[in-house]
Parts: sequence; structure tokens; C-alpha cells
Amino acid sequence: MRKTMCRLTPVATSLNNLAGLYEDLGRYEEAEPLYLRSLSIREKVLGTQHPDVATSLNNLAGLYYRQGRYGEAEPLYLRSLSIREKVLGTEHSHVAQSLNNLAFLYDSLGRYGEAEPLYRRSLSIREKVLGAEHPLTKSVRKNYRACLNAQHKS
Repeated sequence: MRKTMCRLTPVATSLNNLAGLYEDLGRYEEAEPLYLRSLSIREKVLGTQHPDVATSLNNLAGLYYRQGRYGEAEPLYLRSLSIREKVLGTEHSHVAQSLNNLAFLYDSLGRYGEAEPLYRRSLSIREKVLGAEHPLTKSVRKNYRACLNAQHKS
């Protein structure tokens, strides 16, 4: 039984990657069940507090965001962030990714007061871990500035 369960992790990764391809192609209806299967396998095999589970949650949330299903995306982003902070620590690059994604969702909804501190935290982590000139750092900085501009704070 143990060997069979261990073989499921690469299957979950393949499902996740195929879902990502379908999402990139705009084939959202085909992507969703694959993301859900990947998440289910990862939770079953790895437990609910594993970084790969957080990745599946983040990816599914991203799909929902792209579809305008913001109410479904938010709890998944929050759960992904919680797992990543708990398992990886508060200064990890994946935590910065989760913070940026959640902030971007809030920003898109006009919830600037909630987005702004998340962008600040994400930017701080990115600068510390990757440096000020890294493309991911620059992307968060751009999102943060846009949030400030929307509030006429820049």
C-alpha cells in the first residue's frame, strides 16, 4: 500500500502541470477537474499541511481568479498562505508569492486597505530573498505601486 501511495505524488504533479497548460490555453473547464484531482491526491498522500498541497491550492485559486470566481479563490489563497507560513516560515519566497496573489485579488476587488500590507510584506520578503532587481521583486513592486496609485497615495 505504501509504495502505491508514493507513486501517486508524481501523478498529482502531472495532473497539476497539465491543468496549468489547459489554464494557459484558456481551457478552464478542462483545467479545474485536474487541479481538483491533483489537490485531492496530494492531501491524501502528503497530508493537509504540505507545501505541495499549498501549491495545488494556489493554482486552483489562480484558475478561479482568472474566471472571475473571486469568492471561491479567496479561501484557497488564504489556506495556501497559512500552510506556507506554517511549514516554510514567514520569510520564504513561496510565502511572498501567496501574499502577492492574495493582495492582487483584494486589489482587483477594490479592497486596497487589505491589499496594501500584503504587498508590503511580499515586497519585503522578495527584496530580502531575491534582491531588489529580481523580476519577481519588480513584479510585486509594480503591483504595490498600482495599488497605491489606485488610492492616490503614490
